[in-house]
Amino acid sequence: MEDKIIYEVLRVIDRKSIFLESHLKRMKNSFNLINEEFLVSYEEISKEIEELIESENRSEGNIKITFGVNEKKLRVFFIEHSYPSDEMYMNGVNTILYFGERENPNAKIINDTFRERVNKEIKDNNAYEAILVDSNGHVTEGSRSNIFMVKGNKLLTSPVKAVLPGVTRGEIIDIANKVGVEVEEVEYKYSDIDKLDGMFISGTSPKILPIKTVNSINFNADNNLIRKLMKEYDDEIEKYIKNH
Repeated sequence: MEDKIIYEVLRVIDRKSIFLESHLKRMKNSFNLINEEFLVSYEEISKEIEELIESENRSEGNIKITFGVNEKKLRVFFIEHSYPSDEMYMNGVNTILYFGERENPNAKIINDTFRERVNKEIKDNNAYEAILVDSNGHVTEGSRSNIFMVKGNKLLTSPVKAVLPGVTRGEIIDIANKVGVEVEEVEYKYSDIDKLDGMFISGTSPKILPIKTVNSINFNADNNLIRKLMKEYDDEIEKYIKNH
């Protein structure tokens, strides 16, 4: 029987694993969702990560943590990463719509077939990311990210039951609440995307990345609300590094 592999990818900045506690909390949740016990302690994983950073002498990059449900083996290793360029942060990126959804959106389980199909569409369309649309025509998440929408001074995002509860997503919602930006979890029709004032991608590697186009719909990447959240999120990372 093929082993189910639960995983997390976290970002290392200045030799610190950013938001590690939130990543491990989500990993534990992925196990709960498939009725399996998470057998590794926070201390154990934290120590493995520290030793890995030390042994490879890396001050930044992405680390993948995997745990095979049957094999019961923890692996912690650096993986190739690709961070957006300054130009992408300034002007936004191109995205496409992809009509499909992950089997268990709330759990981070490796599914190579789905990933390959989506990656092919992204590559064929020369896009940065694919925005998933479910069978009811609602925007859910990105193929490897979460998606936020801006309508006036309000931030919209899919209900958590329909998406992976991303660590960056959670941080953004906390930041928005702190600075007085209203956040609404909403089932948003893909056919109404052209009525939005802006959209952005959130995730471990991209952080907060403005969207320039969705298929043939154009957005202004220089949206004030998006720029404000980008700055606040970077400040939050700096604070985390200082405190750890």
